[in-house]
Amino acid sequence: MDKIDELATALARLPGIGPRQAKRFVFHLLSVPSAERSRLAALIADLGARVHQCPDCRRFYNPASPRLRRAGGTDSEVCNYCSDSRRDDGLLLLVEKDQDLAAIERAGTYKGRYFVLGGVLTLTGKGGIREKELIAILEKRIRNGLKEVVLALSATSEGEHTTDHIRLMLAPYRDLIKTSLLGRGLATGSELEYSDAETLRAALSNRKET
Repeated sequence: MDKIDELATALARLPGIGPRQAKRFVFHLLSVPSAERSRLAALIADLGARVHQCPDCRRFYNPASPRLRRAGGTDSEVCNYCSDSRRDDGLLLLVEKDQDLAAIERAGTYKGRYFVLGGVLTLTGKGGIREKELIAILEKRIRNGLKEVVLALSATSEGEHTTDHIRLMLAPYRDLIKTSLLGRGLATGSELEYSDAETLRAALSNRKET
């Protein structure tokens, strides 16, 4: 495989990028100055070293001023949301991906804790979520005063299927916490990431126990 096709194949693995669009990206990169290509390559290579994954909420973040917290005898770095003592420990909101968390934050209504599932479950059995990590953080949050888990997944068939699965996972904890869903405002078939702030505020304000 030649280098053009090899890079195009690699780019086509990115979400939402097809073979034709990937090939256009390659030819665009060939048309720009080599310094620009070098900078892009350096940014990609540096991504893993500069961006961290929070051990609590599992979101990726770029620590401007790292905050270390003692956990289990070792220092573990947590993100600004998880280290913020002003946030409500009684609320834990579950989202599919980092972009959904960012959308919720832009709405400016929710002030609790988060957990990023890292995906959804499909009706065909594909996909996956961070089940073990979710149970571990759930039990930890319960010890710290957790009262409610908000299932904030997209209003799609995959989101609803994942919600049903998580309901079953949370069943043993029903005596300790309540579970709620986003309320009206989020249209069926819509993805959380692309919902506007007003819609998300309404969905959070009108959430219902499940």
